[in-house]
Amino acid sequence: QVFVPVEGEAFAGASPGAPGAPQATGPIDLNTAAAARLAALPGVGPATAQAIVTHRDEHGPFASVDGLLDVSGIGPAKLDAVRDLVVAG
Repeated sequence: QVFVPVEGEAFAGASPGAPGAPQATGPIDLNTAAAARLAALPGVGPATAQAIVTHRDEHGPFASVDGLLDVSGIGPAKLDAVRDLVVAG
């Protein structure tokens, strides 16, 4: 996988324990981020990241970060872990 940041988006390199994985370094927009970028969030692996993208594709953009609770595999604890790292639009 190759991560190509959007212009102005920070990229801090690989996360410890996950060779080559992009590290979450600033607010990630749930409505535009690719699955690879979402997978860099704490507690979010490739399957959950893909579930976020699939939900977005099927239901439209997230109106708020709380909309993540509608995604299979995301509960209150996982939402709390990523709340300060993501934005919706």
